[in-house]
Amino acid sequence: MIKKFTYLFSFLYFLIASAHAQELNCAVTIKSDAVSNVDKRVFETLRTSMLEFMNNTKWTGDIYKTDERIECSIFINIVSALSVDEFKGTIQVQSRRIAFKTSYPSTMLNYNDEKFTFKYIENQNFEFNPSTFLSNLTSIMAFYAYMIIGIDYDSYALEGGTPYYQKAQQIVTNAQSDYRYEGWKAFEGTKNRYWFVENMLNPNFKPLRATIYKYHRLGLDIMATDLESGRKIIFESIENLQKLFNTNPLSFLMNIFFTAKSDEIINIFSQSFGDMKAKIVPILSNIDPGNSNKYLKIQNSN
Repeated sequence: MIKKFTYLFSFLYFLIASAHAQELNCAVTIKSDAVSNVDKRVFETLRTSMLEFMNNTKWTGDIYKTDERIECSIFINIVSALSVDEFKGTIQVQSRRIAFKTSYPSTMLNYNDEKFTFKYIENQNFEFNPSTFLSNLTSIMAFYAYMIIGIDYDSYALEGGTPYYQKAQQIVTNAQSDYRYEGWKAFEGTKNRYWFVENMLNPNFKPLRATIYKYHRLGLDIMATDLESGRKIIFESIENLQKLFNTNPLSFLMNIFFTAKSDEIINIFSQSFGDMKAKIVPILSNIDPGNSNKYLKIQNSN
């Protein structure tokens, strides 16, 4: 009888956990080929701890079903061991969103952060407190968890991600208390974690956040049932970025947006009519000059 109750309790716990799943479904990969003087078990336990931290932490107050979790991935390339417990490398963060009534995963974020230094001892506990800086590793991971969630929420509601960008910004503020770690400060350059979230919350960049919403919720999400209307709305959402480019031609945030979306945009408009192709290519080449040669594929497609 006790065993039956144990099984019943376990089953009920599973049902409850599934109905109240956490927000992220995050895959973690760690490459450590460049480091030869460290036991590889360290990186195996690091990967396990990162998986648990990202996927088991409750990041919002919202209830998610298992199939509603945000698909994302983290790729860490460790390039050197600064000491027996301190490492340097890069961390690439990607996230995806499924278009409505499809199984198509639309890339929302694809960013490679080169300011990644952290301390880790095998099997150490992951400590994170949103009110104070405890660890560069967990602070960076929490920062990107909130940015992933913020961008996802922005795609469903106009400026819906604001509360999560604010949490990410608090992590940035806390991390500035430790001078040893790069990526958190305004004076270090124009492309780092500080500027990523600062731009997201800066009123000057509201047009880009409006584009994220209009592109996905009003455009991509209706393409399964009304292809041309969805494509037209996506066209308008991109067209709206021209004024932002004129005032911020070297925008870090615009670069992040197009790194994630350029290939998808090419696919969307390669199948459009000739007049739309003729209009969208000059716009894209102007506001995203780094990918201007790629956008020629739109004109050359049948």
